Amino acid sequence: MSDAAQPTVAEVRAAAEAVKAALDRHLAAVERRSGEDDPAVYEAFNELAVAAEEYDELLYDRYDEVTPFEIPGSEDALPPYTGPEEPNAVSVLIRRDYSVVEPQRLMAQAQRVEAAEADGAPLVDTAGTTVHGALGVLFGEFEPDEIASRHKEFGLEEGDSTLWVTATDDPEDPGVWLESPFEHADPQRVVCRFDVSAVFDDEDIVDIDDLDDDIEDTVRTGAVEPRTDTADALTDLVDAAVDDDRPGLEDDLDIEPTSGRDDDPDGDPDPDGDPDPDGGDPDGEGPQRRDGGR
Repeated sequence: MSDAAQPTVAEVRAAAEAVKAALDRHLAAVERRSGEDDPAVYEAFNELAVAAEEYDELLYDRYDEVTPFEIPGSEDALPPYTGPEEPNAVSVLIRRDYSVVEPQRLMAQAQRVEAAEADGAPLVDTAGTTVHGALGVLFGEFEPDEIASRHKEFGLEEGDSTLWVTATDDPEDPGVWLESPFEHADPQRVVCRFDVSAVFDDEDIVDIDDLDDDIEDTVRTGAVEPRTDTADALTDLVDAAVDDDRPGLEDDLDIEPTSGRDDDPDGDPDPDGDPDPDGGDPDGEGPQRRDGGR
């Protein structure tokens, strides 16, 4: 940036004063707030964010310096709720994204549905021979939740999804909004929302290096003795947790205390000798689906 285009010292100073004034207004709004979602606090927050961003830009342009503050974008949170306190009706808005990763599988599933509906009659001009037609067949046959739970069977890959529950003053008359069902979605009337995204899954991934560091720290503190055998080391970690004397911990871990336990002479991992009917899944529920949060 050329010197002519740089902000003046006075402009940077004025921006700093604007931040101070916005801080005072924000604090005053917080002190006088009438509830958790007070519009005055939200407005003061936005004003402070704008002032801080302006100051940060001018400071960088003039002095090549930045502030240590990071203002979250407005897309990270919903605006304050302005709907009725006790809604008489609600609308549930759902969006689920999919990628068609196996078109042949998608069309084959649609053709099976059509064959079942034909009940042995010859099929003529079936819709399941194109991706467009197959989508119509499958989404017309199955509920959205079933499509979501069986998406791999249909050759689909899940993307992001969101569900909004919005408040309305009164129930709409039948057929009123069908031509433009999402046109009047108002973020300020969202009672609650639930998001599912691969971004959230990435945040939950455990870094192996960090896990190794945690184990090393546990060994250094004397909670367990250093062991070279993996099985013995894991046993000591569990025993150390049980020795914390936290009520119900053994039940939560689904283990028995190692102290005073008789080893099974037959080496049978199941004390009662009965095989697990679920094939090793104690709850019989299989993998659990993760729901996103607000």
